[in-house]
Amino acid sequence: MRVGFTYNMRRAASSPEDDDPHLYPQHAPGISGLDNFAEWDDEQTIADLIDTIGKYHEVVPIEANLAAYEKLRDTRPDLVFNIAEGFHGVARESLIPAMLEMLAIPYTGSDPITLGLCLDKSRAKEILAFRRVPTAKFAVLHAWPLNGQLRHFDYPMFVKPLSEGSSKGIWNDALVHNHTELKKSVEKVWQTYQQPALVEEFMPGREFTVAMLGNGANVRVLPIVEINFSVLPKGALPVYSWEPKWLWDNPESPLEIYQCPAKVDHELQMKIETICRKAFNFLGCRDLCRIDVRLDAEGEPTILELNPLPGLIKDPTIHSCFPKAAYAAGMTFDEIILGIIDAACQRLGIRQ
Repeated sequence: MRVGFTYNMRRAASSPEDDDPHLYPQHAPGISGLDNFAEWDDEQTIADLIDTIGKYHEVVPIEANLAAYEKLRDTRPDLVFNIAEGFHGVARESLIPAMLEMLAIPYTGSDPITLGLCLDKSRAKEILAFRRVPTAKFAVLHAWPLNGQLRHFDYPMFVKPLSEGSSKGIWNDALVHNHTELKKSVEKVWQTYQQPALVEEFMPGREFTVAMLGNGANVRVLPIVEINFSVLPKGALPVYSWEPKWLWDNPESPLEIYQCPAKVDHELQMKIETICRKAFNFLGCRDLCRIDVRLDAEGEPTILELNPLPGLIKDPTIHSCFPKAAYAAGMTFDEIILGIIDAACQRLGIRQ
């Protein structure tokens, strides 16, 4: 089978291609040089995925730049393995799947609507709330005055960008305890990302992330990962924010931030798995997803957000939650990638 592989690559050093307006759009809002490309994969991850897919199928790598549509149209793979995050706007993760829909080329992962809904965290939470899946109270702040948007909220509150991933915009000052802190944090999001701020009721309990593989009633919940906040520096926010993910945890001084399988009793495990299955299916996720969960003050699990394009880093020494959960389930990296392809082929009725 000819498998296209669509991706965005974060290069170690700038190349002439990076500044070519015919291949790459101009830089998006963000902390220039620090988090503009945080959601993209590095060269080693791309190489590992090409190598793994290439062991079993003819692989056609296609970088998700402005030339992607023509390459997809000309090569017409039998299936596309998509991990492209895109660059501009709330629909950026939907762009490659939308092209594939237009070209009638089948692909792995969720469709453009689901990818857009999950990236716009408020839309995802609206659907979860309508379906009675527990999620924190929230408000989307565009400008002052608030006109009573937070009148039913109590401090502390949590502030983050509406449509970012990879902990972008979630800094150590994201947890706010009064109006002064709220104003400062919200305006920081507005100014840095030129997008609304999502303000949530803060869930003070334990935090987990749940990897899911498959589809519908048969979706497989992999071993739950717990975020171990006890290893963070004194005074750090008990949240998996930008600092622990990108600054404090590195190959030279790794943080033992993940515990997998998480130490949870059977009842809590079932509650977490149940709400994650519901969230996965109600949002229309396909083939794979990673879902972040936090316990409320009563110890009940609530959905934070869904990531239908989770990281797929092969190296087990680098913290990548989806592979970590799969490794804990006894899977190899090859089995992870083949499992995603198999799930898509079964859903699509494709014979390999």
